[in-house]
Amino acid sequence: MFRDIIGTIGARYVVAFLNLLLIFINSKVLGRDGMGLVGIMYASANIAVIFNSILCGNTIVYFMNRYNLRYVFYPAYIWAILGSVIACAAMYLFNMLPEGYEAAVLGLAALISLVTANTLMLLGKDNIKGFNLVYIVQGILTFGILICIYYLVGYKTVGGYLAGLFAASLIAYLYSFILLFPHLLKKESLPEGTSFFAVLKEMFVYGIWSGADNLAEGLTTRLNYYFVRNMGGYGNVGLLDSGTKMSESVWHISNSVSYIEYNSVSKTTDKQEQKRITLRLFKLTYCALIAVMAIVVCLPEWIYTDYLLTPEFAGIRNVILGLSVGIVTLGSNRILSHYFIGSGSIRYSTFCSFFGLAVLLIAGLILIPAYGVVGAAVTSSIAYTCMLIFSIVIFMKKTGSTIRELLLSKDDIKEFKNKIVEKLSRKKY
Repeated sequence: MFRDIIGTIGARYVVAFLNLLLIFINSKVLGRDGMGLVGIMYASANIAVIFNSILCGNTIVYFMNRYNLRYVFYPAYIWAILGSVIACAAMYLFNMLPEGYEAAVLGLAALISLVTANTLMLLGKDNIKGFNLVYIVQGILTFGILICIYYLVGYKTVGGYLAGLFAASLIAYLYSFILLFPHLLKKESLPEGTSFFAVLKEMFVYGIWSGADNLAEGLTTRLNYYFVRNMGGYGNVGLLDSGTKMSESVWHISNSVSYIEYNSVSKTTDKQEQKRITLRLFKLTYCALIAVMAIVVCLPEWIYTDYLLTPEFAGIRNVILGLSVGIVTLGSNRILSHYFIGSGSIRYSTFCSFFGLAVLLIAGLILIPAYGVVGAAVTSSIAYTCMLIFSIVIFMKKTGSTIRELLLSKDDIKEFKNKIVEKLSRKKY
């Protein structure tokens, strides 16, 4: 498991590095307003993708450990399209979609949902290598294609950005499907008396909880964009989006660990083993998040405005500082959240996400009108921290854990060192 985690984190940080380079390039090519428009489009598409997670998200991994792959594959594919239509229609009614780009958001949401479904099916089959390769391929292609569109074709517009994003996502989809196809050809037995519709119903019941959880968390992380747009325009969204994406690059650590954790926890019914896995990974994660976020926070403002971005983005360091605590707390919370989901107690994770959304709405109404973009960043940190506190209380009550068990100990450090030494020794031989 340790090797899988290191490999997954490594894969995600390769892509994270390229995504950071793209932020710098996009800031110079598209400007602050263009970055704001792109940020709203991507946030809207992501909300639709999150809605689609009812059947295209963690539901896939959970049910692949119990049923035939094809019983999961067909509902996921149908829902990727249908769910995108439903979600985008709802966002259109609430004036959340940027004018003139409604169809682009719909298409992007459906395509990303299909790629996500394919990769999670690979993860469910323990094809960690394929799971990571798809992510790397998509990241490299997005970077490479956009560079070509901007500097070879000379199409330096939001339309050029969308064209690159669609091209990279389509190729990633085809590649992920090729990797998945051999698994679809294999015949798998089902428990006697199990029907397709019975499995579909069970998936929907589980998926609605999971989807509601993901949607509430997704809104908690991106609803501020719409508040800021309505109060200050796309330029302020561009500043918030740039600071947010730089800060959230740290989450590749927690996202990588949580995928592996969820796969491990969902495969065992031993409560003590589930608790052991979660505690070990929770401590590893928050220590790594604190260390990396500390580096990001220490970068002075002039590095962003003079070298990485442009003077248009003055004030971005204050945005990052406002988000810093929340980045660590929400990243840590994802480990506990995936414990609840993987152990079949998904409702706790859902309650936690709705609690965070409620806190965000209350804090946002107070802080955003008064402090603008920085107020939006601080609002997010407050909501994320409240979510972590909620999860810790429930986790301790459910597993009988103590505060001391949640803190890093000498034994944890020793075990971590031994794992690294063992991995390095294997490489030598």
